[in-house]
Amino acid sequence: MHMPLRLLPWPLPALLAWAGAWLLYLSLQRAVPPVAALVAASLLGTATSVLGATWWRRGLIALGFPLSLALTGMASLPAWAWLVPLALLLLVYPLNAWRDAPLFPTPHHALQALAVQAPVAQGARVLDAGCGVGDGLIALRHAYPHARLEGLEWSWPLRLACALRCPWAQVRRGDMWAADWSGYQMVYLFQRPESMARAAAKAQAEMAAGAWLVSLEFAVPGLLPSAQLRAPGGRVVWLYRLPLLLDKGA
Repeated sequence: MHMPLRLLPWPLPALLAWAGAWLLYLSLQRAVPPVAALVAASLLGTATSVLGATWWRRGLIALGFPLSLALTGMASLPAWAWLVPLALLLLVYPLNAWRDAPLFPTPHHALQALAVQAPVAQGARVLDAGCGVGDGLIALRHAYPHARLEGLEWSWPLRLACALRCPWAQVRRGDMWAADWSGYQMVYLFQRPESMARAAAKAQAEMAAGAWLVSLEFAVPGLLPSAQLRAPGGRVVWLYRLPLLLDKGA
């Protein structure tokens, strides 16, 4: 049975990514200047960093090749060239992405029962705030095939990858915290626990009564959920309907 590469046991994804970057670098040695070979191999390493299940593993995958190249001393490169891999990493994963983004992508069937507990009208606008490479949008499409799905992602390379994977969704580059949520009937999040209170405050201030705030894995502290779902794999999906209610028993 085929296993997605990101589900391979660690450190196999890293070893495969590093091997691919090294093969590309060695194959380009006689065809292009050393700096160009470094850039190409680093681009491959950064692109395959999505195989990492956590952000720190993604960083290790992306930086593994240039670090190993530097340690071998094989390449004669100007000092500035070693900043290229770091610049590529920050381009794909900006600093705010490391703060806000989830540890894992949304499993494609994690939201399959969501429409039963949180129905939305046909053609309703549903936002994946911080959509990454599109796993959340794919899961939302399984749940709401007739909704107008939209994604918002700060990193433009991730936004481009998401748009290519999800051509049926409207994917924009932007800051999820600066965007206006008022036109959405549902906003879906897979963030960090510490960002949930901020998301709830934004939803309360901007979203209409009856709209939904949905979070995979992490609850909003101090708020009473409208419902909870147990997703495949044991993760919890937290559903909050506007206006949000305080949990008096908390």
